[in-house]
Amino acid sequence: MNPLLVAILVVLALVLAAQAALLARARPRDAARVEQRLDEVQRGLERADRLVREEMGRNREETAASLARVTEALDQRLAQVQRGLGEMQTLAEGVGDLKRVLTNVKTRGVLGEWQLQALLEQLLTPGQFARNVKPNPVRDAIVEFAIRIPAQGAGGGMWLPVDSKFPAEDYARLFDAQERADAPAVAAAQKALAVAVRRSADDIRARYIDPPNTTDYAILFLPSEGLFAEVVRLPGMVETLSTECRVMVAGPTTFATLLNCLQMGFRSMALAERSEEVWRLLGAARAEFGKFNETVAGAQKKLALAADAVEQVAVRARAMDRRLRDVEQLPGAAADQPPPPDS
Repeated sequence: MNPLLVAILVVLALVLAAQAALLARARPRDAARVEQRLDEVQRGLERADRLVREEMGRNREETAASLARVTEALDQRLAQVQRGLGEMQTLAEGVGDLKRVLTNVKTRGVLGEWQLQALLEQLLTPGQFARNVKPNPVRDAIVEFAIRIPAQGAGGGMWLPVDSKFPAEDYARLFDAQERADAPAVAAAQKALAVAVRRSADDIRARYIDPPNTTDYAILFLPSEGLFAEVVRLPGMVETLSTECRVMVAGPTTFATLLNCLQMGFRSMALAERSEEVWRLLGAARAEFGKFNETVAGAQKKLALAADAVEQVAVRARAMDRRLRDVEQLPGAAADQPPPPDS
């Protein structure tokens, strides 16, 4: 209720009480005037009551409309919260499924192989890599993928072994320890991750590196950028793997960059081989052009001899013509000619 209207009603009630007290003490001659004043006060109270009731009706309508709007907004918010809870539940189920998948060592290996194959197929041609390669024909070790490194000249080249590893348990323990900010647990998880990566590198060196069938180094592919960052962050890990195990660690981005560099090297070698072929062709063409010059010189000599022979034939023909003209001028030849006709 409006405080102003309440105050007006209180004041009018007090006035009415005061007038009633005066009426009780008034003389009979003032009774009519007091009655008139009481009627006026009564009408004022009625007007005030009507105003108060109208104001209360408007307030109730506004309050009901506000409550309706608030209720509608609350319903919408609750619906959004319900949808969000449903999405979170679906996401939690997906995370659970992914966690169950990643707990399977074979499934993790398949995921790493799939990502590795996708990068190789995207950045190299089918003839530049192979799958399930046996580096040494005598041994039974088979590497997941190998990149064919061409050799200059007539050699067959060699293989660059690439193997995928995914120590998910050690990485998950390290990630959880970092989330909890537990320094001892982080140190223990980093040590376990370092041991797992070193074990994988030793396995690659022992099974797949076999010069001259392969290069004297191999690539350890980690299918997660976060895992690759944690391995690189381990003190001295990358240098140790490179010098002692002859293994290069690469994440998806690093491996893609390495493949681009290899592709540029392959193109440079192809251009070098093409340039050698061009030089050989130019040498052969030069030799053939020398022979052509000799042939042209011989033909020119023969043409000169033929021209001399033709000139001699022409000289003899002119001599024979002079001889024939001399024969025509002999006396016997003139007597044998018929006489000229009479004019």
